[in-house]
Amino acid sequence: MTTTTAKTMTSARQRRLRSERVQARLTPPVKQVIEQAADLCGLSVSDFMVNSSRERAEALIREHRVITLTAEDSVAFAEAIINPPEPNEALRALFAQHRVVQSDM
Repeated sequence: MTTTTAKTMTSARQRRLRSERVQARLTPPVKQVIEQAADLCGLSVSDFMVNSSRERAEALIREHRVITLTAEDSVAFAEAIINPPEPNEALRALFAQHRVVQSDM
């Protein structure tokens, strides 16, 4: 089986499994750019838009879920976890307030 045939069969299978629809209004220049990019990738405009949107969505979700620290920040974070500072007066007051609220429940 050739690569093109396999790609066509996979693409056809994927289209049958899709049940959700998204619509978008585009300016002609934006549509032309998307069509050109899809053509360069050997994909339909629809497949290109779905793949590009999914990739960007996954990257955005990953950016919001993962905290990236410098080496220096990592050491400071670990140090704060291993050797936390003593609670200050403001923190003690919050704990006291929390106990009062919890006892009223």
